Amino acid sequence: MDNLKPYVLSYYDTEVVNKISNKYGIEAMDALRRFWKSETYQMLTDDSLEMWDFSPMGIFDMWENEQITGTPQTSLYLRRD
Repeated sequence: MDNLKPYVLSYYDTEVVNKISNKYGIEAMDALRRFWKSETYQMLTDDSLEMWDFSPMGIFDMWENEQITGTPQTSLYLRRD
């Protein structure tokens, strides 16, 4: 994954930031900063969690749930209901 990591993160950065920017009307750079500062992003960059299996929509859902509830674990993608 080390060789692919910059490309994978760049892909998620682009896709998730576009979703944040479009949905919330936030400038792209501000959306990128918010994404990078999130627990969701920390989880995405943790190789042991293998989050690259999630779609950008799934990562966006985790980020959005984190903004609303304070934790990405409330996302349907992570809950085990």
